[in-house]
Amino acid sequence: MRINLRKITMENFTQCLELTLAKEQKKFVASNMYSLAEAKADGVSIPLGIYHGDTMVGFTMYWFDEENEMGWIDRLMVDEKYQKKGFGRETMIEVIRRLKENEKCRKIRTSYDQQNDTAGKLYESLGFEKTGEIDDGEVVCILQVK
Repeated sequence: MRINLRKITMENFTQCLELTLAKEQKKFVASNMYSLAEAKADGVSIPLGIYHGDTMVGFTMYWFDEENEMGWIDRLMVDEKYQKKGFGRETMIEVIRRLKENEKCRKIRTSYDQQNDTAGKLYESLGFEKTGEIDDGEVVCILQVK
């Protein structure tokens, strides 16, 4: 695997905030600043920098819902300079692997903007299926684990 995921700390916080999306993609993903604030407020989300070597190339955030035995992948963003290199796919595979390590995990949920065909194709290729639900303008998908 060419990526590794690292905790967001004071040492890499600014790097995380400096990651950028292409202008046409900004409407698809919450800002990293918002995501970090959300993780701090909810106390359960795990925000991580996506690294290729020592370079932060993106950001992801996930959590596990014990009550519903379900993993949630809330964020995936790859800086515009590092897109189309497979980092998003590798990150999703690693986050799915981490969530599956929890023996209680029965399914994994994610969502994407209805206009974001790239995300839809990625999630479908990894086995996610649309639920038919639209949540705040986003298509909801589920990956059955057990």
